[in-house]
Amino acid sequence: MPWPQEVQENEQQFTVTPNLTIAINGPSGMRVPHTATSFLRRLSNRSGVFINEGFPAPFSNDSTASITVNFKTIAALSIETDESYNLQVTANGISINATTDVGAIRGLETLLQLLENDATSYYFVGVNITDAPRFVWRGLMIDVSRHFHSVDVIKRNLRAMASVKMNVFHWHLTDDQGFRVESKTYPKLHTVASDGLYYTHEQIKDVVAYANKLGIRVIPEFDVPGHATAILTAYPELGSKPDASYTIERFSGVFNPTLNPIIEDTYTFLENLFTEIAPLFPDAYFHIGGDENAGKHWNENEAIQQFKADNNLATNHDLQTYFNIRLEKILNKLGKHLVGWDEIMTPNMPKTAVIHSWRGENEGLQKGGTLIEAAQKGYKTILSNGFYIDRMESVIKHYQTEPIGTISLSAEEEACILGGEVTMWSELVTSLTIDSRIWPRTAAIAERLWSNKTVTDVNHMLKRLQVINYNLEAVGITHLRNKAVVLRNLTNNQNIDALKTLTNICEPLKIYSRNEGGTEYKTYSPFTLFADACTADAMDALQFNHLVKHFLADKNEATSAEIKILLTRWADQYELFSKLEKNPKLTPLEPLSLNLSQVSATLLNLLNGKKVPKKTLKECKKQITLLKQPFADTELMIVNNLELLFEALK
Repeated sequence: MPWPQEVQENEQQFTVTPNLTIAINGPSGMRVPHTATSFLRRLSNRSGVFINEGFPAPFSNDSTASITVNFKTIAALSIETDESYNLQVTANGISINATTDVGAIRGLETLLQLLENDATSYYFVGVNITDAPRFVWRGLMIDVSRHFHSVDVIKRNLRAMASVKMNVFHWHLTDDQGFRVESKTYPKLHTVASDGLYYTHEQIKDVVAYANKLGIRVIPEFDVPGHATAILTAYPELGSKPDASYTIERFSGVFNPTLNPIIEDTYTFLENLFTEIAPLFPDAYFHIGGDENAGKHWNENEAIQQFKADNNLATNHDLQTYFNIRLEKILNKLGKHLVGWDEIMTPNMPKTAVIHSWRGENEGLQKGGTLIEAAQKGYKTILSNGFYIDRMESVIKHYQTEPIGTISLSAEEEACILGGEVTMWSELVTSLTIDSRIWPRTAAIAERLWSNKTVTDVNHMLKRLQVINYNLEAVGITHLRNKAVVLRNLTNNQNIDALKTLTNICEPLKIYSRNEGGTEYKTYSPFTLFADACTADAMDALQFNHLVKHFLADKNEATSAEIKILLTRWADQYELFSKLEKNPKLTPLEPLSLNLSQVSATLLNLLNGKKVPKKTLKECKKQITLLKQPFADTELMIVNNLELLFEALK
């Protein structure tokens, strides 16, 4: 995963032995040696084989090595980088051939996914793979403003990105809740507006260099003119509301503080800031946000209204376009292309800007959002509508988000669609839980952006995603292990088995309804609750819902037996739950655990053909209705199929 463009099996296999070696044939550089060394560590750890030579032989032209990696050039990362490769695995050896070192490291990641085993050995499956990405921009955005995430968190997610061939890290560095970059030009940005949580210049350089070794470009985002509370906390004189004072925002949502677009001090500030910051990020693209500015403070400022009238700017959109054009000129002088969220797409916005499409039906737009519109108007564009994983929707929905769909575009218009980005907004995640929100679902989106448009088999994807889910631990992702950390905190270190069972069928409330209006949780609220241990795509719920669908279609005895195993597990969990010493975090889960247990027991009796009293059936119907309500900011994802099964059996 992602599924390659062409795969041919050859019925051979290459056995992993202690004598396995890697030779690198190509110009000197860091990417291939770094990835090859990581490959050897992960291979050794997964297979248990004591490999004699723990490092690749760089630039050796050794034709006797077990694995030869051949490439011609060291790529300068850009949207034009060639990431194609060919991988051949036979019984006699393995070869990876690529034009660039980036293509070579993509091939190494594919090879590691081909590792299989029998009772006596580990081996690579014999194949001939020819592969290249469908889209040139396959990104992950991490918001570090709402909750700050350390360099270690960023690096482990970069490693995971590389393992599924993603190539853009979009770093959302500023927002109302904090400015996260050291500024030597305007030091109050990090001393006053960050709560002491920010990245130094050296840390940023370190992350950018680390990403570069993995073939990943780093795009910074400094969100202006809205989402500016933190900036204005440090420099209130740049605000649009005269004589206002500002403090760092603690809640989530959309707020009014906005930079003043009619004073030259704003542009002097941004030019000086970007001149300082831009060299830290060598990539050609620079994201300025530009989203969710309702212009309330602009409307309340008489001088701004007069400026609009004097300059024939009819609306706040026109005024923001004026602001964006000024910014684009600043960034152009610094050798950067401006990227902004799709609100920047107005009639006068230059076609050199890149439109980041995020709005869709949830924001009242027609199906398809703004991506196709931007491409048809001649803008380069990237898609995030449909890839907002913080909404906690199903991986299947994300996987079925096809960027271009059935719409007919010209070759020029299609070339404008660079790709897409997964967005991980951090209002409701901390470093403890962020991995569980990003992974493994992002691997499925990575496939949507890399693989052929025809690769759409959901069941095939889900089967492979289970494997990727566990392989992600090898690069440091904490999504599996940290569930137990949260549950131990929830129980005060008691037996967590009952709660683990519940987390496998419950999911956090979706599309921000967990924190409706952004006012239940502050940035420093507890995020160690039951909802934080739950994830989207609850594993046992997916299985149960699939089984019930098939059982209702054909009443198959084998399917019935699998359903009984799950129902027995849910019937038994209350006995364990009831033994826990309760606390205010656990008490809200009591009705969930109890009613689920009783409904499951009733369904087991019905499935086993036992006579169930009418009173019990009536009570079961009430219990199912009760289970439809939220519990501790989560929803029970099996309840509809429990009801369908009950109605079919009663």
